[in-house]
Order: sequence, then C-alpha cells, then structure tokens
Amino acid sequence: MNSLKKLFAQVDMTEGRPWEKIVLFTIPMIIGNVAQQLYNTVDSIVVGRYVGDNALAAVGSASPILNLLLVLFIGISMGASIMVSQYFGSRDRENLSRTIGSVLTLTAASSIFLVIAGSVAIRPILELLNTPASIIDWCSDYLFIMMYGIAGVAYYNILCGVLRGLGDSFSALVYLVVATVINIILDLWFVAGLNMGVPGVALATVIAQMISAVLCFLKLRKMKHLFDLKACYLKPHRENIATVVRLGVPSGITQAIFSLAMVVVQSLTNSFGEMVIANVIIMRVDGFAMMPNFSFGTAMTTYSGQNVGAKKLDRVKTGAKQGTLIAVGTSAAITAVILLFGRHLMAIFTSTSELVTLSNNMMRVLALGYLAMAVTQSLSGVMRGAGDTMTPMWISLITTVAIRVPLAYGIAWMTRTPEMPGGWYACIWISLLVSWVLGAVITAVFYRWGKWKEKALE
Repeated sequence: MNSLKKLFAQVDMTEGRPWEKIVLFTIPMIIGNVAQQLYNTVDSIVVGRYVGDNALAAVGSASPILNLLLVLFIGISMGASIMVSQYFGSRDRENLSRTIGSVLTLTAASSIFLVIAGSVAIRPILELLNTPASIIDWCSDYLFIMMYGIAGVAYYNILCGVLRGLGDSFSALVYLVVATVINIILDLWFVAGLNMGVPGVALATVIAQMISAVLCFLKLRKMKHLFDLKACYLKPHRENIATVVRLGVPSGITQAIFSLAMVVVQSLTNSFGEMVIANVIIMRVDGFAMMPNFSFGTAMTTYSGQNVGAKKLDRVKTGAKQGTLIAVGTSAAITAVILLFGRHLMAIFTSTSELVTLSNNMMRVLALGYLAMAVTQSLSGVMRGAGDTMTPMWISLITTVAIRVPLAYGIAWMTRTPEMPGGWYACIWISLLVSWVLGAVITAVFYRWGKWKEKALE
C-alpha cells in the first residue's frame, strides 16, 4: 500500500536516488500516454470498422495538419513546464504564481487566434496537399470541429505541463483516463449509434478533452500550498510571458518543423492512393511504440528543471545517464513485441489483408529506430529542462528538413517504374528511420559538448 501511495504521490526530484525518482514520475505518464493513444486508436478502429477505409484515410490525412495547427500550444506548454519546474526547485512561490497565471491568460488569447486562423486555412491547406476528392470533405469536417473545440485541447495539454512541472504526473493520468473512457463511449454512440461518421469522432474527442481541462484546473486550484491562483496573477506579466515564449518557442518550432515535414510527406503519401493513405494504422501503432520515449523525454525535462532550479548540476548529469539507459531498455522491449507480433497488432484495425501486410512490413522498417529515439528524447529533455531549448530545435531542423524530406522524395524519384510511377511507397518510412538514427547521434554529441550546462549556470 505504501509503495502504491509512493508511486502516485507528487515527486520532488531534487532528493533521493535519481533513477528511482525518474521511474516513479514516468510510470504514470506512460499509463497516461497509453490512454492518450487510445483516443486516436479508438477513433481509427471505430471509423475503420463502422464507416470504411476511406474514412480511416481521412482521419489519417487530417492528423499531420491538426498537429501543425497545435504547435503554438505545444510551445507554451513546454515553456511553462520548464519555468514551473525550475521555480518549484528553487521554491520561488511568487514567480511560480505569476508564471501559472500568465500562462492561463496566454492560452485563452492563443485559442481565439487559432480558431480564426485555422478556420480560414484548413480547406486551402487540404487542397494544396492534393487530398483526394473522395476524402477531402471528411478531412475538412474533422479539422473544423477540432478547431472550434481547440480551447479544451489547449488547456488540457498546457495545464498538464504545469502539473508535471510541479512533480504531479498522477493527476494528469487520472483525468486523462476519465476523458478516454468518455471518448470511447461517445465514439461508439456518435459513429456506430448515430451514424455521424468522421465528424462524430472529432466531436467525441473535443468533448472528452474539455472535461480533462476542467479537471486539471480544479486540481490546480487545490494546490494552494505551492502557489497562489488569484485574479491578480491572471494579469499577464511581461517578464514571465517573455521567458515562457523564449523557452517554449524553440520547442514549438521543433514540433512545427516535424509537423510541417509530416504535411509535406503527406502530400507524397497522397500520391500513392487511398490504400497507402489509409495506412494510418502505422501511425497508431507507432504512437504506442514512441510513447515511452516521449514520456521519458518529458520526465527528464522536469527532472533537469527541478535540479537546475535547486542548483544541483552533478545530480542532473547522473540522472541523465540513468534515465537514458532505462528509456533505451524500455524501447528495446517494445521493439521486440513489434517484430514478433506486428501482424496481429495491425489486424486489430482492419480486416483488409493487403493493408495488414503493408502496415506490418513498414513497422518492421521503423522498429529499430525506437532505440535511437529513446536517446534523442531523453537527452533533449535534459537540455530543455536546463533552459537550452535551441539545440534540440536545430537538431530537429537538420534531421527533418535537411535529411528526412529530401531523402523521402529522392528515394521516390529514383525508384519510379512503369508499375510504380510515383516510386516506392516505403520511401516514407525509410527516410524516417534514417532521420531518427542520425538525430540520436547528433543529440548525443551536443549533449556531451555541454552548451546546456552554460544555460543551467545562468
């Protein structure tokens, strides 16, 4: 009972054995990320089974565009999480309160901006990407509904970042599990029961995320022993917002680069036809496989931030080594599962045997790349937590823009034949694997180079 309580308690990472603190913080996040992936996975299963492969293709084609539109909030969330963890580590109540209040106001303003901008841009983007006529209306409906419900999605992600910065990864888990259950029920009701199709999936997700956001806010209101959530702190403080933006923008740009590359590659994917587009199955299984890596990356950001705030740089280095080794070991186990049971995993999503075979073959291409991403995410997390958000941004820029996109189009061009006029569709995933491996090597070099240590000392 005590060990269970310990697992679900708020974690102060400035004391105790580093690896133990990292694991205790990461486990609820991994469980939470499983629930997060269930959002997308259930959407795909319900749409694939009850509507058809074209609807599955529509959800898959819309996902990179949605991720691109959400990068603003990803940046705010990362900047807030870094600042909150550092102020928590240094026990600076005043700046902690100002930061959280400013972030709440900044999120509201950003949500309004994105609703306006997204509503205007969605259809032109889909047309620019040559989205097939058979799925473009569904893609558009899905994205419009997600845009109008963006405040719930934004506040959930940002408030979760604040909670994690405070060492509380369990509350975010609880609220996400509640929302996931609601999402599954609404998915089945809207799509299977009311025949709403793809729009029903989007509506279910928006409602569930709004509930999560409200629960996160109510939790923060109860944490008065750590900070003050009063009206005076909701007034934007220029210095705090400037720091959130300075730390968060590189992370937002990093995600924007990744999402933009996904959108560009989606254009290439669209040229291979509905069967390859419908291969959203790979994205869903990939989401589960990548989940521990992102969890460890977030944990290392909080760990690094709290210890930098407490001025314990040696402890940061020890935790970085231990956390990375644990992340690589976890990814190795997941890779083994994909290689051994991949075909059975793909068959959950569709009964189309051609699609199952295609998905399984491509996941085998990606499998070993998850080990590389474990290194990248963990060490990037350490650098971000220390305040060096620029280095991971540049690494992402190099691996995605200079390596992945040109390589995907280059392989496609070189493998063109009369039977495959667009080239070999595997170019999409081969280019991704190469960029992951090179990204891990570059990240390890820059971590050892140590510019992040200078940021930590500042």
